[in-house]
Amino acid sequence: MRVLAIAGWSGSGKTTLIEKLLPVLRRRGVSVSTIKHAHHRFDVDSPGKDSWRHRQAGAREVLVVSDRRLALMRELRAREKPTLEQLLARLAPVDLVLVEGFKSADVPRLEVWRSTAGQKRLPATGGRHLALVADRVPDGEPGPVLHIDDIPAIARFIVGWLRR
Repeated sequence: MRVLAIAGWSGSGKTTLIEKLLPVLRRRGVSVSTIKHAHHRFDVDSPGKDSWRHRQAGAREVLVVSDRRLALMRELRAREKPTLEQLLARLAPVDLVLVEGFKSADVPRLEVWRSTAGQKRLPATGGRHLALVADRVPDGEPGPVLHIDDIPAIARFIVGWLRR
């Protein structure tokens, strides 16, 4: 499994980029899973649902299964934040895992940057930066720049990287 981070500051367009890339990559024969880091308190469960009641009663993990999907919820205790490696180990094998929201993970990455957002670029991370995905080429940019709206070109870049 190859891992590629789609990294950038909040509001840069990471989720939209992944959403647009997924069907294009799938059409090119690439199997893809994603891991999304949530910065805010989030919950996939709803008060009153059976799974919520199980968690409230003290279940450490609740696995909800239907004929269409499954969802595993684990209650994380203090200091139990899983590492990216631990999360990757939980996934079924695929060609590519796109990771969103792990800006400082030590994995190859595409940085998403919009000049109109008024944000600085991400700090360099040990040569893992593959390319910039942006709405314009910043002055002095040394590496490849892919236009954020050119999804076929970004997909070609990713597929080429996967073949190396």
